[in-house]
Amino acid sequence: MDARLNLFASPVAQQVFKHFNAAGKAIADSTLPAATQELVKIRASQINGCGFCTDMHTKDATAAGETATRLHLVAAWREATVFTEAERAALELTEQATRIADASGGVTDEAWADAAKHYDEEQLAALVSIIAVINAYNRANVIVRQPAGDYVPGMFG
Repeated sequence: MDARLNLFASPVAQQVFKHFNAAGKAIADSTLPAATQELVKIRASQINGCGFCTDMHTKDATAAGETATRLHLVAAWREATVFTEAERAALELTEQATRIADASGGVTDEAWADAAKHYDEEQLAALVSIIAVINAYNRANVIVRQPAGDYVPGMFG
């Protein structure tokens, strides 16, 4: 399977992704826990059907020490006992924000309040930002049908 467009060779795409990556660096440097960041990226990527990002972020999480059990259960986090209450709140916010077009009210007050119980304002800002950035990456990769499976942790920097 080949991508419809080589985003890695496109000067325009590379200029846009440079800014996405800068946003990602600010988020990575925040106090939002790294494990939560990866869980959010994985769950949004699963919902959006982005194989490329799902491949990347499960491999990055594994390289960072995440357990196989937790990674296997991200898609079924509601029934899983392996996530903290804070992670569950982040995953709920991720799902609602990722499916925002399908929800008449967008993100519920309950989901926001639950996240706010576990994260301070800077962490909430990082959480909102990471959800937005991964959704943008997912959409670009899904649009061009970016193939998945060949990612190696660290290959992009």
